[in-house]
Amino acid sequence: MAAQRRKHRKPGRRLLGGSPGRTAAALAVTGATAATALGGTSQAAPEARPGEVRAQVDRLYRQAEVATEKYNGAKEKADAARASLRGLREEAARTTERLDSTRAGLASLATAQYREGTLDPALQLVMSADPEEYLRGTAVAERASHRQAAAVGEARGQLRKLARLRGEAGRVADRLGTQQSELARSKRAVQEKLGRARQLLDRLTAEERAAATRQDGRASRGRARTATPAAAPAPPPAAPGSRAGAAVAYAYRALGKPYVWGATGPNSFDCSGLIQAAYRAAGVALPRTTYSQINAGTRIGRGQLRPGDLVFFYSGISHVGIYVGGGKMIHAPRPGAPVRIAPISQMPFAGAARVA
Repeated sequence: MAAQRRKHRKPGRRLLGGSPGRTAAALAVTGATAATALGGTSQAAPEARPGEVRAQVDRLYRQAEVATEKYNGAKEKADAARASLRGLREEAARTTERLDSTRAGLASLATAQYREGTLDPALQLVMSADPEEYLRGTAVAERASHRQAAAVGEARGQLRKLARLRGEAGRVADRLGTQQSELARSKRAVQEKLGRARQLLDRLTAEERAAATRQDGRASRGRARTATPAAAPAPPPAAPGSRAGAAVAYAYRALGKPYVWGATGPNSFDCSGLIQAAYRAAGVALPRTTYSQINAGTRIGRGQLRPGDLVFFYSGISHVGIYVGGGKMIHAPRPGAPVRIAPISQMPFAGAARVA
């Protein structure tokens, strides 16, 4: 019996393995490992460093800018559809008024004929006391019937036009509904990206945010010195009084104004909104989005730049600035960064266009 008890104890000793102290330590490690495997919080994840936070914020701002340009494009289309729909409805209302007037005239003619009755023309001639007067009256009646036929034809044309206007208005209304849905989606995407960026920035102290800003400025200046050789010739200035010069002057006056997505001035701007406002002040109508603005003028190479030219960045053409010479541009960078002068080497160059 003693041997059997010893035999039953051996598996227990092998399972626990060694002294009570070592066993307790092993259980503690096992418990911690299990808690970690099951998603426990035995050790908090290390906080991201300020540089990592800044890199994430920059990515979110770029994504927000792409979504902003989609929003701007959808808004431009929706505004155009809304204006077209308003014009179609106004024209339909005018056509309806003309149709009502034509119908009223036709109703008067029909009522008069009904009251007068009709007789066979030959019998009317026989019964007439003055055949010559009757013949003159017949000519007037024929002219009246021609006018009536013309009025009927006009009414038919107005009905066809009204049907066309209503059909077109219905199609435009459907298109407007689609564009408004796209507008709402783009708006939600912008707000989501900006909200996440704000959450990340809130993790930094004021000192860390200031340090990141200073680091960004030093990096931009360093890239500008590296990318712009000292021997490179200065670009020719925009002609005084030219439209390009007027646009550049407007951009200089906008320095320091805040970035607000979807804004086109005069107190705040997004990147393409600043460009549109600057050239609008110079008397040039540009489309709303970066994707359209790059095709609004003549494409030029980087070595051909002169003040007033538009410079575009990133592979998706999601950012734009106005060139002011010396390898620099004025642009509206992102939320929290006002309109400023920056080197064009600060971002991946995608192309340039001359619009004036």
